[in-house]
Amino acid sequence: MARSIWKGSISFGLVNIPVGLYTAEKSKELHFNLLDRRNLAPIHYQRVNSKTGKEVPWEDTVRGFEFEPKRYVVLSDDDLKRANPESTQTIEIIDFVDLADIGPVYFEKPYYLAPERKGAKSYALLRETLRRSGKAGIAKVVIRTRQHLAAVVPFDDAIVLDLMRFQDELRDPSDLDLPAGKQGLTEKELKMAERLVEAMIDSWDPERYRDDYRVDLKALIDARVEAGELTAGAAKKPPRRPSRGKVVDLMSLLKQSVEEGGRRRPPARRPAAAAPRHHRAARRSA
Repeated sequence: MARSIWKGSISFGLVNIPVGLYTAEKSKELHFNLLDRRNLAPIHYQRVNSKTGKEVPWEDTVRGFEFEPKRYVVLSDDDLKRANPESTQTIEIIDFVDLADIGPVYFEKPYYLAPERKGAKSYALLRETLRRSGKAGIAKVVIRTRQHLAAVVPFDDAIVLDLMRFQDELRDPSDLDLPAGKQGLTEKELKMAERLVEAMIDSWDPERYRDDYRVDLKALIDARVEAGELTAGAAKKPPRRPSRGKVVDLMSLLKQSVEEGGRRRPPARRPAAAAPRHHRAARRSA
């Protein structure tokens, strides 16, 4: 049984549902150690006191906020909870909005919510209400030392708490040099591009996709270990990049792509343990 990383409740109106928060992601990133080039010994980082130069044991570290240069106020975990006990214990739903109206740039990190104690019926009631209405509950929640905006949405038999970014955390895209409108595109070019998209339409199947780079990198590592090649390989000449400034004939590329029926999809290579589908994509394909 997975262990919850946070326990509290979902609150909206007079309804209060006790829940636990569980990690929805599992990292499959390949982790590398930093080594000394001279003898391949691992390099360790230490917590060092800036005044004494001595290492500080983890149990002797505290959390401090610098309110003036080199002056700190120390806060414990209990202090953080006492600042606003309700915020640190509650997923407070403020509004219900159409899930489809939330832009993808706002979503950040998913967590699963599971009912605690006798909250199963209330949990199921909220999940099915969200599913039938197509709505997402917009909530605020404090996790560790930070308050997050979050979307409460149904996913299969689970309710997902998807942490979001606040509006002021997003950069304004108007600062970028972006093409305005159709940017000189002809109706013929647009219709050709639409035909290409139509040729590539398929049903959403999350098992079709995998991290090819991680798999190939792990294969390279295994081959190097098998061959006993443990030191850094000889630098290879990087592939030649196409020269910049070349005029691209967009119509000819679109026509060629349409004639080939879109890009050729590789056969789906399903992993041994299928990763859970992301609720947003699954919701939109419904």
